[in-house]
Amino acid sequence: MNENLDPLEREAAKEYATWFKALADATRIQIVSLLARRHEPMTVGEIVSAVGIGQSTVSHHLKILSEVRFVLVERRGTASLYRINEDCVSCFPTAADVVMGNPAPVTPTCD
Repeated sequence: MNENLDPLEREAAKEYATWFKALADATRIQIVSLLARRHEPMTVGEIVSAVGIGQSTVSHHLKILSEVRFVLVERRGTASLYRINEDCVSCFPTAADVVMGNPAPVTPTCD
């Protein structure tokens, strides 16, 4: 049993809240899953084709995911390519453990 009964520090709680909020949408979960499984950058058009929703909606969700650094954007000429941020996404399960009071194997950082 975890003996630490103190709440999570406020700044850490705010950071984790942004992560959970970013993943609190089924379309964003689909996009993260798609990019994580593809293991290569994708254009918005490729993501639109894969998830079957409109370009403006996909772009909106990609903006939210990039703000919390789950998704990284690469500019190649006039094209924007999106890829999963492996470091950040791998921190998410640790964040869930920390929030629930379980011991964390490492201190999560998302850069």
